[in-house]
Amino acid sequence: MKMYRTLSWMTLCALVGACEGGTNEDVASGAFDMGVGQGTEDMGGTGSDPSEFQALLEPWRLNDTARTDNFSSASGSEGALYDVQVAEIQTVDSVPYIYVETNGLPQYDIEVTTEIVEALNSRPRAATDFMDGQTTIEVGDVVRFGDDIGYESNLQDCENEGGYWPPGPGCPVALARAEYLAAEPTLNSEACDTGLGTIGLMVNGAAIFNWGDGMAFGDGVWFNLAPIAEQYDVDICGGHAANGEYHHHFYTTCLADLLQDDGMAHSPIYGFAADGFPLYGPFEASGELAVSAWTVRDYGASEAEGGCNSPGQRTCVLVDPYDASQGVDGSVAAGPALGETVRTLSGNELAATNGYYFEDYTLSGAAVVGAQLDENNGHDTGDGRGYHYHITLTEEADALVPAFPFTIGPRFAGTLPDSAVTNCSTGAGGAPGGGPPGGGPPGGGPPGG
Repeated sequence: MKMYRTLSWMTLCALVGACEGGTNEDVASGAFDMGVGQGTEDMGGTGSDPSEFQALLEPWRLNDTARTDNFSSASGSEGALYDVQVAEIQTVDSVPYIYVETNGLPQYDIEVTTEIVEALNSRPRAATDFMDGQTTIEVGDVVRFGDDIGYESNLQDCENEGGYWPPGPGCPVALARAEYLAAEPTLNSEACDTGLGTIGLMVNGAAIFNWGDGMAFGDGVWFNLAPIAEQYDVDICGGHAANGEYHHHFYTTCLADLLQDDGMAHSPIYGFAADGFPLYGPFEASGELAVSAWTVRDYGASEAEGGCNSPGQRTCVLVDPYDASQGVDGSVAAGPALGETVRTLSGNELAATNGYYFEDYTLSGAAVVGAQLDENNGHDTGDGRGYHYHITLTEEADALVPAFPFTIGPRFAGTLPDSAVTNCSTGAGGAPGGGPPGGGPPGGGPPGG
């Protein structure tokens, strides 16, 4: 069985596969609690005995004492608490929820490797991305989330000007939020697109965003896949911020190492979707990846086969990406030719190869058995885990690379509760710290990113 410790996808090979060893001083000092949430504060509900839902509480990385020097708390008087402060079961109107409080700031410790340094210094715009034209970190350094590694981050008016984030969407801040996730999720019979903004939470409090960055090449078509279009806009843990909210669009070994997911067994829970279903890591079993149901289109194929009869050219889109037999629409503005150079928002130039845009994909039609996932990137194998999503990777040239749709979606498999952090299709995220279930619709959240 092959085991891979680097994640190579264009230049993401080091930027995402960065964490080696995961040394966390607070774990060693005992300041970190991996157990059940503290107390059963009412918060408008009736409270509930968490024992019935123990498995839903154990994955959360709890911390109510240790603070980071790289971020200020909401009051600004001290460092912010990182990871998750509360994870407990609360019952509201007889419905159980996982109640989570977090500032949305993870704590990653990254041991710097030669690969990381070389990838940073080989960035196409390294001369201007870094204050000194190259990173200030060296092999063997241990970098904490938010530490200065030499980026020109002050161009984004970062609060701490730490230089941890490349020029891109923005810089993280501590956003105190309280979220309710369904403790007994149910499958949804209606289509519910994940939309932009937060669609779930990682177990360390970082937000989960979907496949897109909200940008498109054309008018309402050829939408970017964020993990590709923003590959130079993420930090060395493969995350970044939008409107201050730190989030991941795809797999990162920084979290995998914290969770000790080495691919030798079924991955543990990495997070929970807004519909309450858990998101597991990429492995279905020892050395076996969960398999995405989505595959790139063949633009040279006939229209009856989902192509455009135009090899190398994006001249049509599928009427229904979930069912290629519904035919294609050739009335849209053509996208870039396969491999054509496109410019990102941060000024980097990339080749728009097949798989760069959402419209490049269609369902494979593979039967959902074994490691095969469904159209929502989840399955229920009857192993006692129930329905669950997987982060998806695939093997390319002896490396593991992110595979569309990356985490959750493109649609939610489950019904969103009243309290959900997002709405179907709209991408309107719930305001951090929003009220309990039944307290009104969620407020506006951060767009895209």
